[in-house]
Amino acid sequence: MPSDDVTDQLRQLGFRTSVSALRALIEHATHSRLGPTETCEKPVEMERREREARNLATRTRQATLGKFTSIDRFDWNHPSKINRALYEQLHSTLDFIEQGENVLLRGPSGVGKTTLAQNLGLAAIPGGGRVRRIKRF
Repeated sequence: MPSDDVTDQLRQLGFRTSVSALRALIEHATHSRLGPTETCEKPVEMERREREARNLATRTRQATLGKFTSIDRFDWNHPSKINRALYEQLHSTLDFIEQGENVLLRGPSGVGKTTLAQNLGLAAIPGGGRVRRIKRF
């Protein structure tokens, strides 16, 4: 038997937005006397954001980057010869992906090459980049 509750109906249609968020939106639309177009646009936008967030979380999990220090906590004093400005440019623009170029991080063990690579991968995911950590044997 179909439900009379519009939030239940939206969930049955495949909306992933939480029931509480949908109910709050309906109350807001009623209280604010939103027109039909605005009332329809709001749940569509909420659903789009919810799906993008879930997609990002799934792609991040599938990248298997593992646990690592985020770039804002990276110890730039440890690897004394790293070109920080170049890395930050790579990290912020990700131009190398669009240009089809590779990035080679080289140096002795323990200086943070893997951490820097993982942070580049993490930065690429929101823009649609496919990231996969390859584990060495």
